[in-house]
Amino acid sequence: MIKAGLVGAGHLGKIHLRLLNQSEKYELVGFHDKDEENARKLEAELGYKYFKNFNELLNEIEMLDIVTPTLYHYDYAIKAIQKGIHFFIEKPVTQTLEQAEEILYKCREFGIKAQVGHVERYNPAFIGAKDYIKNPMFIEIHRLAEFNPRGTDVSVVLDLMIHDLDILLSLVKSKVKLIHASGVSVVSKTPDICNARIEFENGCVANLTTSRISMKAMRKSRFFQQDAYISVDFLDKKCEVIRMKPAPENPSDFDMIIENSDGEKNQILFEYPNIQPNNAILDELESFANAIENNLPVQVSLEDGTEALKVALEIMRLIQK
Repeated sequence: MIKAGLVGAGHLGKIHLRLLNQSEKYELVGFHDKDEENARKLEAELGYKYFKNFNELLNEIEMLDIVTPTLYHYDYAIKAIQKGIHFFIEKPVTQTLEQAEEILYKCREFGIKAQVGHVERYNPAFIGAKDYIKNPMFIEIHRLAEFNPRGTDVSVVLDLMIHDLDILLSLVKSKVKLIHASGVSVVSKTPDICNARIEFENGCVANLTTSRISMKAMRKSRFFQQDAYISVDFLDKKCEVIRMKPAPENPSDFDMIIENSDGEKNQILFEYPNIQPNNAILDELESFANAIENNLPVQVSLEDGTEALKVALEIMRLIQK
């Protein structure tokens, strides 16, 4: 088992603590948090060992789980690297591109493994659909959330849209060519709703709409490619694949056949990939443990996190401009 420690025992940090504690891959050594009152209360209620001195925690662990506000990601990551400790770091990886690139360089230099917490990669609906997504040419993404004061210290782009930017960049095997973006600050000092149109060098176009002031939640992505349409519902954990193939010579009464203006007949097929329920956060943490134990590449790398941050920051720049 890998000796693990955590820094940042807020809402998400508490979830990580519980999962690290129950995982068969990790031995939870303890945690550090700047709010000592909250930390002592957590220690008393759930029994997790609190380390008031962060360096003392580092001296006892092999993996650090960084679940602090993004403002502190860089500092804790650098301290982990200096101690030769692998680390899992929540998204967005850092506040600035320069910080992310420095961490990436130092991890390569010192042989440190790091994984970024883009948890939607482990969403069972995405897992069920991703093998069907091949060379999409138009992508429509909606991520709408009801208002929650937690998280409004950062733009909706870094808070929510970055999830979809990571998914998008993992699927479209082409460089970003052009970005158009607009956003509005409605209830906070940073944009609360944003739309971005991203064009890739291979001709693919993605249209993303993200809001944290919606009346109801939605997390849906639609992928259009030659002869197929794939819909992924990240919220309700469902996916649907609609494909076309040449119609059989003798279709049955139940086959759905369409004929175009040239007289070509095609059959429409509906597929519903098997969705296996999972705990996405536990899976991402344990996949990182597997990468450490077996010296394998991590599934969501610092390179991935840095590329998603790069696009997110460009979208924010365009909105501010």
